Formats: sequence, C-alpha cells, structure tokens
Amino acid sequence: MLIKLKTALMCIAVLGVGLAPVESAQAVEKSKAKVKSSSQKHKVKAVASKGKAVPVAKQAKSARTARKAYAAHTARTAHKKPVHVVAAASAMQWQDSRVLAVQSGSALVIDQGGGDPLYQKNASAVAPIASITKLMTAMVVLDSSPSLQAPITIMDDDVDTLRGSRSRLHVGSVMTRESALLLALMSSENRAAHALARNYPGGLPAFLAAMNAKAQALGMRDTYFEDPTGLTSNNVSTARDLAKMVAAAHRYPLIREFSTTSEATVEIGGRELAYRNTNPLVSSSGWDVGLSKTGYIHEAGKCLVMQARVADKPVVIVLLDSAGKLTRVGDANRIKRWMESAQASHKLPTQAALSRESARRPG
Repeated sequence: MLIKLKTALMCIAVLGVGLAPVESAQAVEKSKAKVKSSSQKHKVKAVASKGKAVPVAKQAKSARTARKAYAAHTARTAHKKPVHVVAAASAMQWQDSRVLAVQSGSALVIDQGGGDPLYQKNASAVAPIASITKLMTAMVVLDSSPSLQAPITIMDDDVDTLRGSRSRLHVGSVMTRESALLLALMSSENRAAHALARNYPGGLPAFLAAMNAKAQALGMRDTYFEDPTGLTSNNVSTARDLAKMVAAAHRYPLIREFSTTSEATVEIGGRELAYRNTNPLVSSSGWDVGLSKTGYIHEAGKCLVMQARVADKPVVIVLLDSAGKLTRVGDANRIKRWMESAQASHKLPTQAALSRESARRPG
C-alpha cells in the first residue's frame, strides 16, 4: 500500500512538473503574438506617416494658415495611395507614361487651357515653392496699375536677413518700377521683389493680403504666401495650384516678356549692371517658351515652371523639388522629347487636330 502511494505521488509530481513548462510556453507564445501584432501596427503607422506627401508642417511652424492648408490637403488625401506617375484618362491624347522618367519630386504637364493632365507625379503634394512666388508678386503689382516709370529705392528692409542671399542692388540704389519687375522675374532678384511689395498701396501687409486673395480667386486651395520673394519656406503650394497660377500669369504681356528675356543691362545709380535669365531654356533654339520662372531654397529644392509650346501644343509644365543643379532642366527636356515622340507616333494629336475636334462639339 505504501509502495502504491509513493508511486502515485511520484506520478503527480512528474505530471505537475511537466504541465508547468507547457503552460509557460503557451503564455510565452501568446505574449510573442501580442508583441508581434503591436509591432506590425506600429510599423503600419510608421509607413503611413512616411507616405504623407511633404513634411511641410515642420517647415511652416510659424505659419498658421500654411499648416491649415497642409492639414486640409492631408485630410482630403489620407484615404488615397500616393500618386507617382499617372497618364491622362483620354486614350486618344496620351500614351504609356512609364517611359518618362521624371526625377523631380512633383511634376505636372497640362494643356494651357486646362483639362486632364498629360502627365503628373505627386501633383497634389503641398510643398515650399521658393521664388516661383515672384509670379504672384508680379501679378499683384500689375493689378494695382502702378506707374512703371516711378522710382523705387532699395531700403534696409529689402535686405535678406533670413538666408543672407547676396544682391548687387545695394541699399540706396534707385531704379524704376519696371526695372525692378524685370530683375525680379528674369533674374529672381529678391531685393527688387521685396521693394515692389513694400511700395504697394498699403505697404507689405496689404500686398501679402492681396497675394493670398488672388490665390483664392484663382482656385489655388492649397496655396499660402507669407512673403513676396519666396525666401521663406512658409510659401507653399502644389503643382496643380501652380499650373493655375502660370496660366493666369501668362495673360500678362509684361510678365511673358520679362520672364523670358534671356539677358539685360540695367542702369542703376549711374552703373550698368548685366543680368541673365535663371532658366537657360529661354534662350535655347529648341524651345518655344512663353513664360518662365525658377526657384530654389533648401526646403523646396530646385523648381521650374513654364508655359511653352511643345509638340505643337501650348502646355504648362511644373517641376518642384528637384535635386541637383541640372535635374529640373533635364526633366523639362525629357518631357519635351516624350511629347514629340508621342506626336510623331500619332499618339498625341496636334493643336490643329484638337481645335478641329473642339469646333465639332456642340455649344
């Protein structure tokens, strides 16, 4: 009897020891599963965070309106996948866009009259726009119907203290409003642009209000301006919005002329200063450029917007956030070759064909 009792106790002990590791192993597996699940959730959240177009909120902490514009854009596009390269919906108009390798972070090619994009890449991403700003500056100046021959003096307030950019327009330099407009558009002269805004009726605050009001009037929903030069990264927009701005600016003859002037000599204070256009394509025999503006600050990268006739078609080209000195020009040339190739293979209709198609439509 004693032997049987000992045997039973030994069995219970063995079973007890054996059960504990099994229960412990199951608990460990459950714990691992929870950790893995939690890790996957955090990983998904991190990936989703990386998918938000451009970290403008970090660049525009002091601009409440800019943050609102970025937040509104993020809310509208949160359920969508990031757009990289999309061809137009019309099979008649366009061809395989995969053969076009645009390096700029955001890009848009669209008929000047509107309609479906011929090519787009992150066209709704909100980003700093640097000196592309000066197109809006020029429009607001001209909208006030100022005297273009009136003198403008460069003051201390026009000096760039944010980035320390250099200028040959010394404090005290006097020029006509027309010359200041030419230098702002052709050579992206920051002091000239700031002096134009400062001499606006009501001063700089009234000028900035007029810039943002015009942006809204043009339907630029994701655009905000905080200064007339683009030196601040708080000036933000999208490729889609900028296409609207370029199309509007093209309606100003003086903006077309000044922004595509390849070089000019301006007399300032008895000195003759030679300036060149910041876009080399305006002087290229292979291009028919009707409007041009470049831009650069570190946060925006290299930027370029143009109105041009390409493949017998007036288009607006927007290139933002390009890395490297020649990327934006290279992208523009790639777009041009792509469109010309499409036209040659009859995949892109000529402007004459589009006009005939439009004439046949009722109304």
